[in-house]
Amino acid sequence: MFTPILLILSSMQSMSLLKAAFTETPALLAIALFFGIWLVLWLPIAIPLAIALKWQPPHPIAPAQKIPLLASLYVLAPLVLWGVATVQNESFAAYGLPWQASVLASFSVGLGAGVISLGGLFAVQWGLGWVQWDSISGANVSSLSIFSTLALGSWISVTEELIFRGFLLNQLQHDYSLWIAAAIASVIFAVLHLVWEGVEQVPQLPGLWLLGMVLVLARWADHGHLGLACGLHAGWIWAIATLDSTQRLTYPNPDRSWLTGSSGKPLSGLVGLLFLVVMGAILWLIKEGIS
Repeated sequence: MFTPILLILSSMQSMSLLKAAFTETPALLAIALFFGIWLVLWLPIAIPLAIALKWQPPHPIAPAQKIPLLASLYVLAPLVLWGVATVQNESFAAYGLPWQASVLASFSVGLGAGVISLGGLFAVQWGLGWVQWDSISGANVSSLSIFSTLALGSWISVTEELIFRGFLLNQLQHDYSLWIAAAIASVIFAVLHLVWEGVEQVPQLPGLWLLGMVLVLARWADHGHLGLACGLHAGWIWAIATLDSTQRLTYPNPDRSWLTGSSGKPLSGLVGLLFLVVMGAILWLIKEGIS
């Protein structure tokens, strides 16, 4: 007789505790709780999936193993964020993703800018002889592959921007200034890339941190919305993944890896870092022009 009442009271108490955890505790603890909840919900899916895919951490993960695991993880992200937003009496709009046509327009602009800017970067390096394009050998890329890569890149970018430049940035600003919050969110963004690639990602950590800061600037330049950041992120993922899939882009001078970055890791080189600095400067000028 009293069981339904007890369940309701227990649920109300749990919601009250969660609300306090996300609104009254230090920001870093609230963020740790978010990732903890996300991990706990994912493990019952990830463990059998990893066994089926024959992936044994800490061994490097192959792309064919990574995509299903990443997909299962990112499917849960909006649900966890929705739960957090609910206990905070907020919505995704508070994280920078309102249901507005302007966000889609900003996404489209960012997508085009991301593809064109990265294409321009590789064109300059090709002109200088730092990279080569093999027009004979290599894989052919179908239209289906191109559009599926775009869809996957868009999904990844929206999910990551909602988490790192949305929830994390908002949460950290409760305790820190804008720049400190941006720097901490970008550190977390960079370090978590080690989960998938391990030590192979270490040379890209400074570049990944700088990438996070550039995407924070994209949110600020977009009136606090994530459309532009999502578009830029998706455009860069799409361009890199498409170039990699052709297997035609090569680096003829391994001794210049400090400059160009190693194959598949452009952010590990000086050129990639300078590219992000330029993009950040452009976004800063846009932000200042708007304000």
